Amino acid sequence: MSGVWGLKLLLLSCGCLWLSGSTQGALIISRDQETVQVEVTSVIVESTVMSRFARTVMTTKAVNNGDESQEIFFEVDLPKTAFISNFSMEIEGKLYVSMVKEKAQANDIYDEAVSSGQTAGLVQVSGRTMEKFSMSVNIAGQSDVTFVLTYEELLQRKMGRYEILTRVKPKHLVQEFKIVTNIYEPQGLLYVDVWATFLSEEQNQLVEKTVTSNKAHISFSPTMDQQRECEGCHGTLIDGDFIVKYDVKRVQTLGEIQIVNGYFVHFFAPPDLERIPKNVAFVIDRSGSMWGQKMQQTQEALLEIINDLGREDHFALIPFDRDITPWRNNFAMATEENVAEALGFIPTIDASGLTNINDAVLTAVNMLITDRQANILPERSTDMIILLTDGMPTSGETDLTQIQENVRQAIGGQMSLFCLGFGNNVDYSFLNVMAQQNKGLARRIFEASDATIQLRGFYDEVASPLLLEVDLRYPDNTVDVLTTNHFSQLFNGSELIVAGRLSDNNFMAEVVGIGHENDFIVQGKACPMDWDVIYPDEEHIFGDYIERLWAYLTIQQLQEKSNSGTPEEKASATTRALELSLQYNFVTPLTSMVVVKPENTDCSVVADKLTEEQRQEAERNVDGDPHFIIELPEREDALCFNVDEKPGTILNLVTDPTSGILVNGEIIGDKQMTPDGHMNTYFWRFGIIHKTLGVKLEVTTQDISVFKDGKWFKLQWSDSASLKSPNMDLRLSKDRSLLVTLKDSVKFLILLHKVWEKHPYHQNYLGFYTLDSHLLSSSVHGLLGQFYHGIEYEVTDLRPGEVAEKPDATMHVKGQELNVTRGWQRDFRTNLKNGENIPCWFIHSNGTGLIDGEASDYIVSGLFKTVML
Repeated sequence: MSGVWGLKLLLLSCGCLWLSGSTQGALIISRDQETVQVEVTSVIVESTVMSRFARTVMTTKAVNNGDESQEIFFEVDLPKTAFISNFSMEIEGKLYVSMVKEKAQANDIYDEAVSSGQTAGLVQVSGRTMEKFSMSVNIAGQSDVTFVLTYEELLQRKMGRYEILTRVKPKHLVQEFKIVTNIYEPQGLLYVDVWATFLSEEQNQLVEKTVTSNKAHISFSPTMDQQRECEGCHGTLIDGDFIVKYDVKRVQTLGEIQIVNGYFVHFFAPPDLERIPKNVAFVIDRSGSMWGQKMQQTQEALLEIINDLGREDHFALIPFDRDITPWRNNFAMATEENVAEALGFIPTIDASGLTNINDAVLTAVNMLITDRQANILPERSTDMIILLTDGMPTSGETDLTQIQENVRQAIGGQMSLFCLGFGNNVDYSFLNVMAQQNKGLARRIFEASDATIQLRGFYDEVASPLLLEVDLRYPDNTVDVLTTNHFSQLFNGSELIVAGRLSDNNFMAEVVGIGHENDFIVQGKACPMDWDVIYPDEEHIFGDYIERLWAYLTIQQLQEKSNSGTPEEKASATTRALELSLQYNFVTPLTSMVVVKPENTDCSVVADKLTEEQRQEAERNVDGDPHFIIELPEREDALCFNVDEKPGTILNLVTDPTSGILVNGEIIGDKQMTPDGHMNTYFWRFGIIHKTLGVKLEVTTQDISVFKDGKWFKLQWSDSASLKSPNMDLRLSKDRSLLVTLKDSVKFLILLHKVWEKHPYHQNYLGFYTLDSHLLSSSVHGLLGQFYHGIEYEVTDLRPGEVAEKPDATMHVKGQELNVTRGWQRDFRTNLKNGENIPCWFIHSNGTGLIDGEASDYIVSGLFKTVML
C-alpha cells in the first residue's frame, strides 16, 4: 500500500480526570502497621420511606485499641440520585458537624485542608447507580470515632415498582451490624419483596419482614457468626446490595393527593389504561467503534424489541455511520410479515466508518413528518425516535450545539427523542440535553455482558405510552410554587409526581390528557388526611417530608433547565436551585458540604456532588500514559501508540537539523499514587526551539515563557493574548490553548487540560498537536517528527481480540509483521472537555516496530537538549 502524505500528528497526554477509589466498604482501616488495632464495633443503616421520599442514616462506630494514632477511611456508597443532607463525626466525645455552602465559598476551606495535608471528603463514582462518599480521619490510641451520614431521595417508579438499594461492604466482621427499612405508604402496599445479592436462598431467612396494609418493617441483623463466610472463617459474607422492592395500591383515577404542613404532593399513575400505538424510529450507530460485542448486543436487543411490537405499532430501522441507509423509506406496520423481514435485516448491520449523528436523526424526523402527511401513521398515535450511539459525531455536522439546534428545530415539539449512550466514550451530556430539548430522556448503557438486558430494559420503560400531553391542574389562588405539572407522556409502570405549596387545604384537582381513543379528563377534591388515624403511633415522623420532597423535586427540575434552557432560563434556574440547596441543606452540584472542627479550622474537609461531566470522566478509564496518534486523513485512519516512561523523563518529539527546530516534552506523574497503587502520567512541559528564526518557548501547565529580543517574558494561561513578530505568531486562548506558528516551517497547537481543582490525585496536563508540517526538511525526526513525511503500512488478517469490540490484526510495516489492535484515542482540538474519538490501529510495546528504534532512544537530558542515542 502506498505511503500517505499530508498526515496529521497528534500527541495526547490523557488521564482519568477523577478518582480511582480505595477498597470499597463502609469502613476501611489503614494497614501501615502489621497489626491493625482498630475494631469496627457497629454498622447501622436505617432507611425511612414516607410516601416515596426516603431518608437514610448510616452510622458507623470504631475504636482504636492500639496505643498509637491510626488513620481510618470512612466510605459509603449512596444512590446517584440522592442528596447528602447531613454528616457528622464524634471523636473522643467531641462532635464535628457539617455545613452546606455555595461551592465558591467552600473552595478556600478546601484549599486550606489540602495544604495542611488533610484528606478531603470526596464523592466518587461507584458503579452504575451509586456514588461514593469518602472521609478519612486520624484517631488517637485508645479512642473511638462515630461517623453519621444522612442522605435523601425521591424514589422513582419504574416497571411498576419502587426500589430502595443499600450497598454494604464492611470487609470485616462487625459486632453490631443492622439494616433496617421502614416504609409508610398511606395508599396501601401492594407487595414488598426483599433481596440481598450476598445471601443464599437459605440465608435469606435471616431477613425479617413485617407488612401490614400501609406500612412495612424490614430488618437484617446477623450475628458475627452469621456474618462469617464459613464456620471458623474471619472473612464476612456481607458484600453487595440489599434491595427492597415494593409498589402501592392504586384505585383512584385522580391519583393520590397528600397534604402536610401547608405543602401537598400528587401521585398520578392510574391503573388499567389502554396503551396508545407508537411509531418508533430506531436510529442505530454502526460506526467502527460499534464493531464486535456492542453491535452484537445491539442486534440481540433489537431482535427482541421488534418481535414484541404491538400490531398497531409502526417502526423504522435507520442504521448509520458516515452514510444513512434506512431499512425502508417509510415506516412499516408491525405485521407478522414486516416483523419477520426486519428480523432478517438486523443481523446484517455491520460496523465500520465514521459517525454522522446529525443527518441520521434528521432522517428519522423527516420520515416521521412525511409519513404523517401521507396518512401512513395512525392519527391517534405517538411518534418517538430512539437514538443509540457509542461515540462523538465525526462526520457531517460535528458541532454539538449546532446538532442540538438542528434537531430541536426539525422536531418542533412534535415527537419525542430518546438517546442511549453506549459505553464510556460517548458524550452523555450532549445526548442528555438533546433529549431534554425534545420531550425525551437519555440513558447510559454500560459496556458489560448485560448490555442487551440494559437496552431491552430501557425500551420496556417507554414501550407502552398510556397518556400524552398530560396536565395536572390546580386552582391558581390556592396553589403556588408548583413543580412541573405538564408531562409529554405517561408510560405504563411509571408515575407522575407534582408538589407545591398551599394557601387552602381543600382544593379541586384536575387531570387531562390524550388517551388511546378519547381524551382523558378526571376531577376530584383534595382533602387533608387524618394522620393520627392512619398511623396512630408514628404521626410524628411525617413532619416536613412533603416540603422536603417538594424541594428535592424542584432542585432536580431546575438542574435540568440549567442544562437545556435559554441563557436567561439557565441563569434563573441555577440561582433558584442554589437558594433551595442551601435552604434545605442539600449537597447538590451547586453546593459543597464542609465539616469544620471548631478548635482547628485547618482540618476542615469538603465534599461535593458529582456533575454528569465529572461522573463520565470518572467512568471513562482512559490510560494515563502519554498517547501518540498519527492521523491519516486520506485513508480516514490513524495509528497510535503509548510511551510508558517515569515522571521526570524528557522525550524528543521533533528534531529537524536542517531548519534547527526542536520540540521536547517532559513527563509528570499524579500527585500521589491511587490506593490501588496506580499512577497516571502526563506531559506537563514542552520546550520549543527554532534556531534559524531565533525562537525559544517553554510551555508549562502554569505559564508560557517566550524568549524574544534577548530576554524572557511570560504569558499567563489566565489571559487571552496575541503576539506577532516577523518569525513567530502566538495566539493564546484563556485557559484553553496556545497556537504556535513558526514562519515558513510548522504550526503547533498546545491544549491545557485543567482537571477538577480539588482532585487529590491528578493534576493539570498538556496535549500537543502538529497542525502543519509540510515545509519541514526530509531529515526531520523524533517520536512524532519521523512520521511527518508519511508511513507505508498494510493491515491484514482481522480477527477477534482480547476485548470483543477491539479486534486484532496483522500490520505489515517497515519489513515487519506486528500484532495490532483496533481501538481509539481522543482528539481534544474541537472539544476540550470531552474530545472526539479517533479510531486507530494501536501498536503495542511503546510503538516497537512502528517507530525507529526503541522509545528509550528518544530520551534527552534537558528540555532544550538534542537526542542522545
